[in-house]
Amino acid sequence: MNATKTILWASTIAGMLASSLSFAAPQETPPDFVKRIADQLIAQLKQNKAQLQNPAVINKIVSQSIEPHVDAQGFSRLVMGQYYSNQYSTAAQRAQFTQNFRESAINTYAKGLAKYSNEGFSLRPYKDTGAQYPIVMMDFKIANNNKVPVAFQLVDKNNQWKIRNINVSGIDLALTFRDQFKTTVQQNGGNMDKAIASFKPNADAVKDK
Repeated sequence: MNATKTILWASTIAGMLASSLSFAAPQETPPDFVKRIADQLIAQLKQNKAQLQNPAVINKIVSQSIEPHVDAQGFSRLVMGQYYSNQYSTAAQRAQFTQNFRESAINTYAKGLAKYSNEGFSLRPYKDTGAQYPIVMMDFKIANNNKVPVAFQLVDKNNQWKIRNINVSGIDLALTFRDQFKTTVQQNGGNMDKAIASFKPNADAVKDK
């Protein structure tokens, strides 16, 4: 799995499972919101490129540029799928799932950031359709003039835009990890505590078709 793909999926997942704070104003358009976050992240990576192997530096970039801008509860709900209900799990188990998944994603995120090599991006034209979950399309530029299409799905949380899901090269991250979690539950005989404790999202599933 190349460094660009690791950065794309891991940065989003790590952020989705983190703080509920955000600096996005309600009047900010969806593409302006996404562009601002991407600009901030790339600026931090360029500024600290010589120190990206330092865990403290990576963690600071995570907390400042990604974590405040995503919907933690919404993404946990998407990934747990049918198991995010009182029929299959308790509130305590769902909270534990969010915490475990956040830690795993942040670790992968840090590894991806350490491989950053001057990737850039361009926004595609955006049309406001009034959808509940607006989608902003980007093309991430990588080596040999290749591009990776990425779609950010947003949600308005208390008059602040948050990232709800992401699609990389046609692969829906929430659905990908939902399938993986469902398999983990089955492998543990339906024992939710064991499934939550052992679940590790597989970044290698996110690859070119």
